[in-house]
Amino acid sequence: MSRIDLREKVLNENDRIAGELRERFARKNALVLNFISSPGAGKTALLEQTLRWFPKKLKAATLTGDIETENDAERIAPYGFPVKQITTGGACHLDARMVERGLDELGADEYDVLFIENIGNLVCPSSFDLGEEAKIVLLSVTEGDDKPFKYPSTFVRADLLIINKIDLAPYVDFDMMKARKAARKVNPNIEILELSCKTGDGIKEWVHWIQKKVHLKRKAIAS
Repeated sequence: MSRIDLREKVLNENDRIAGELRERFARKNALVLNFISSPGAGKTALLEQTLRWFPKKLKAATLTGDIETENDAERIAPYGFPVKQITTGGACHLDARMVERGLDELGADEYDVLFIENIGNLVCPSSFDLGEEAKIVLLSVTEGDDKPFKYPSTFVRADLLIINKIDLAPYVDFDMMKARKAARKVNPNIEILELSCKTGDGIKEWVHWIQKKVHLKRKAIAS
């Protein structure tokens, strides 16, 4: 069997399980968000801020992925929402089977929003459907503003781009307008938010984005 054939077999099996997950999430009327970024862009910090200000009327749960350690789950646990660490043991992405197993071990039967924090990598995670409703890519201002051009497969599949660490923008060589233009050139339909997990700027708008998605989902189901 060739390398290409093996990859297609792996992806086909992943898509089958992802489809089952999508049906599972639909039965719960859950909004599922898959976070993708390079290492250190601030996914876990964003989840901390999100859960700190999460609306009391909504229930949340988190699956957080890492190659090793349970550090991220330990950071998220104090906010009082169910969380399960998925350690891949070397794999550079989460796949649908890992998410399925993580859900079974999560111990949460009801949630309005499920956050999936993928492995820090802008290449591999983009190819694997996890049954999510939306992919969210984080880009830190400490990275290059040309990342959308360097990793187009991630940005073209993303529904939302979050530009993080904007408090550091005055101190680094990052052109906000160039980053926005690059993202929109790769994906004209991508939404963009700017925020700082350090100062809290933009967090309110981000939480509102989540609430709006939940509202639209419920409205579509009701109709």
